[in-house]
Amino acid sequence: MPARSIYLASPLGFATSTHGFMRELAASLSEVIDVINPWDDQRFAGEFTQLRHEDSVAVRDARLAKINSELGRANAACIDRADGLFAILDGVDVDSGTAAEIGYAFAKGKYVCGMRTDFRLAGDNHGSIVNLQVQYFIEQSGGVIVTEVGDFLALAEAFDARAG
Repeated sequence: MPARSIYLASPLGFATSTHGFMRELAASLSEVIDVINPWDDQRFAGEFTQLRHEDSVAVRDARLAKINSELGRANAACIDRADGLFAILDGVDVDSGTAAEIGYAFAKGKYVCGMRTDFRLAGDNHGSIVNLQVQYFIEQSGGVIVTEVGDFLALAEAFDARAG
């Protein structure tokens, strides 16, 4: 039984095309460490669908603002509860929410690592693989950025093994 937990920071829940990969990755990680996946929180899924058909912009926007605040609070609480944060860094640039979660976890003294399978250049210069501040937080936490799923899983297993 895993001794540690990680928060899985990722924008993969936004696109239907990436849901399958995210489910497979979370399942593989769960074999070696406890995973807190914020995309598992489906409390508002039905309401998001209903709000698309809301005629009143004011009503819709007010309700979405409340949902956004609740989800942000819940995600922060999950990061607080986790021992570390593992982040998906793919995309033209690191997703802004994922970058914020990395910064928050680093400020809380959490171990942070990342995976970037995207081959496009995304660093500020050739000395970084992603945004230099994101990379700095990851490396200063003791973490690394890997480019293969197998290496990401190995990081999780090694992180869990350090608990004992």
